[in-house]
Amino acid sequence: MQIVDAQIHLWGSGLPSNPSHWPVTSFTPAEAIALMDEAGVHAAVIHPPSWDPGSVNMARQAVKDYPGRFAIMGAVDLEAPDAATQVAAWRDVPGNLGLRYTCLTDPMRTWVADGTLDWLWSAAADAGVPVSMLATDSLVDFGRIAERYPGLRVTIDHLGGRGGTSPLRDHEAMAHMSDLLALAKHPNVAVKATGAPGYSTEAYPYPIMQDYLKQIFDAFGSARMFWGTDISKMPCSWTDCVTQFTESLDWLSGDDLTLVMGQAICDWWGWER
Repeated sequence: MQIVDAQIHLWGSGLPSNPSHWPVTSFTPAEAIALMDEAGVHAAVIHPPSWDPGSVNMARQAVKDYPGRFAIMGAVDLEAPDAATQVAAWRDVPGNLGLRYTCLTDPMRTWVADGTLDWLWSAAADAGVPVSMLATDSLVDFGRIAERYPGLRVTIDHLGGRGGTSPLRDHEAMAHMSDLLALAKHPNVAVKATGAPGYSTEAYPYPIMQDYLKQIFDAFGSARMFWGTDISKMPCSWTDCVTQFTESLDWLSGDDLTLVMGQAICDWWGWER
């Protein structure tokens, strides 16, 4: 079984803008590989963080230095004159899988709601470029977007939650769950089951979060639910993030486990490792 982490951040300078991340000025590909090997994680998708202007180049170098271990979900400047052209050529760059944005604040949240970004969904669908979104307040909007652009593959980040940008934990952190589960009717929407321990006040194996993972599994199925960590925000080791799924979820086994732990994300984002 290949184990592929759906989201990590790597950086070489600057403190993270989200205080939930480790308060360190670097977390390098070499450091990540050492921890991944220790935990039995075969590969990970890098989401270059905005606080380090060199993070994109670091991610691209990691793809070259560690073949098959890393790929990238990046971003196009949405206000660039040639943004649509960049989207069309996105997957021509080695390692690039798709695009990832956050829309927890304005103007991005407004652009999603009012149709300003409809050109992006259209361009990404036409180019076969998947899109991943941190979108807690915009889940209903993404139902409309998924329906209007059936060729667009949308992934909702971090169980639909805020990914450590708020102090909410346990049930309060999952208050959006009904809106997330409603998206399951759209076959072009999937969910990253990333960062579950970070939403919990409990000890391993985080039983409250297990209940929400089961709800997502029942709604979306194993082909549209992707394990991952966002490891630099986790209160536990990479190994614990793995075994929470592989050993603690009695409802996840066999082919379903294989899909959730890595095969499904590779299929969904088109990563030919």
